[in-house]
This record gives sequence, C-alpha cells and structure tokens, in this order.
Amino acid sequence: MHPTQAAFPATRLRRLRKSPAIRSLVTQNVLTPADFIWPVFVREGEGIVEPVASMPGVNRLSVDKVVDAAREAHALGIPAICLFPFTPAEKKTEDCAEAWNPDNLSNRATRAIKDAVPDIAVMTDVALDPYNSKGHDGFEANGEIVNDETVEALVKQALSQARAGCDIIGPSDMMDGRIGAIRRELEREGFRNTLLMSYSAKYASAFYGPFRDAVGASGALKGDKTTYQMQPGNADEAMRLVARDLSEGADMVMVKPGMPYLDICRRAKDSFGVPVFAYQVSGEYAMLAGASERGWLDGDRVMLESLTAFKRAGCDGVLTYFAPAAARLLNG
Repeated sequence: MHPTQAAFPATRLRRLRKSPAIRSLVTQNVLTPADFIWPVFVREGEGIVEPVASMPGVNRLSVDKVVDAAREAHALGIPAICLFPFTPAEKKTEDCAEAWNPDNLSNRATRAIKDAVPDIAVMTDVALDPYNSKGHDGFEANGEIVNDETVEALVKQALSQARAGCDIIGPSDMMDGRIGAIRRELEREGFRNTLLMSYSAKYASAFYGPFRDAVGASGALKGDKTTYQMQPGNADEAMRLVARDLSEGADMVMVKPGMPYLDICRRAKDSFGVPVFAYQVSGEYAMLAGASERGWLDGDRVMLESLTAFKRAGCDGVLTYFAPAAARLLNG
C-alpha cells in the first residue's frame, strides 16, 4: 500500500473534474446567448460602420446598419439590443430638447429595428448626457445638477422612447425619484407593459472613458458626476437604492460597472430575489479586447470566463459588447 493511501480522505474532489463529461454534469453556472444584451452605438448617416478607436472591434452604426446588427443578434439567440446615440454637436443643447424628439436617432433606430426584427427586444437609455452641451446626465443650475427639474425631462424622454416602441427603458441618470415618476407616466399613457431596468447601483467609475468616446461625450463634461453617481467604496447604499427603485416600479435592476462590483450583484440577488443585471462597461471591454489584440491574453477564454463570473455572482444577464462574439463561440 502506498504510504499516503491509508490516511487519505474518502473525498477526492478531483473525481468531479476527471473528464469533460463529468465536468459538464456538475457545472453550476452555464452561459448561453440568452444571457446577453448587446449595447450598440447608433449615428447619423447611411451605410456607415465607423470604428471606435478606444474599443477594438466596436463600431458606431448608422440606422440601417443597426438593423443589420439586430438581425445578427436575433439569429445568434441574443434576446435584446440596447441603443446609445452618437448625437451631433449641433443637437447638444442646455435644454436637451433632442432627448424627447420623436425623430431623434434612438427613436428612429427603435422603430427601424421593431419593423425589421419584431421579436428582438429593444432597450433604450434614459439620461440627458447624450444631448447635454455640458455633458451631464441632468440639468445644471448654478453649478449644481438639479434633481427634480431633471426628472421632469427624463419622463418626457422615456415617454418618447415608449411611443417609438421600445421594450425596456433603462434610466441611467441616478436622479432621485425618477423610477416612480417614469412608471406613473407610462401607466397614465397606456404603456403598462413597458419594462423599466433601473441603473440602481451606478458608480462614479473611471471605467467609462471609452464609452464617452463612443457617444461623443469626451471633453464635454464640466466637473464630474460624483454628486449623483455612487462612491466606489459604498455597498449598503446600493442596497437602499435597489430597494427604493423596486418600490417605485422597477422590473429589473442593474449594477454598473460589472466586474469590479460583483459583490454588489451577489448582494442584490440574495437580498431581493429579483432580475439582476450587470453592465460590463467599455473600460472592462477595452482592457480585455486590447490585451487580446496584443496577444497578452487568450481573448476567447477571458471573454467567456469574465461573462461566466456574472452568472456565478447571481446575475440573470449582462450587457456586454462581447455579445455577438461570445454567442458565436457558445453556439459552436
């Protein structure tokens, strides 16, 4: 008898890893294309596919090309696409009126997608920063981002998106009371089945830089967003925000950014048992895609490993720029 056998414990955990067949039997978290929402950037023009320099493999798309992206997503089994507009400078104003223009980029893209691919869900973004000449998510007055006046504008923006036919509205502004105000107006206007995915725990993060390039907001922001986005060191506050937004009528909640805040995802899921999503934001994507492009990481493996982490942390799904590439891999 080998000298270690007599003393070896009865449980050998490596038995559960002995072969692909056994490993598949005991896998706890399985990733599928149905877990993804694909964020896409839409811009004016026709036939345009314009690379975003700080996000390798990501492009700004004209409306016709966004429709093609929606067709691709649907064919891959991705259930939803999320729209973010690249607003021309001349349409960025202090009053942000383009935000609720029925024919703005986001609304035109929504209608085009729903006409061409009615079975895919369209998610839209509610916040004033794409339309604000000062770069903030809300109105500024005397150096302060004013809450209640901003909420009134966000309600108008949300209603315009609902009228365009979106399925999911994603308020990302972090103003107090906006979920309740939007939900009341959606009900009043007959949009009872329009879902709200609230960016409940959105942190004042340094990981958003490439996104601001993609939507043309870099350089526009005066100051920072720390009076309305969360401090990275806070966790209990995130739970208060989730609880509040659910009480005001949110159907789903989001944590943003994703990978640095997996603990918040897990706490939200365990505490509330509601659909929880995370946004694998532009900086997270750029780090992995950039390192992969340089041969420093195995791109396919780190992509799927990072996405699986969200499922393990309790997320029901994830907004990720990797969505089509990951779906192609998962579909074999």
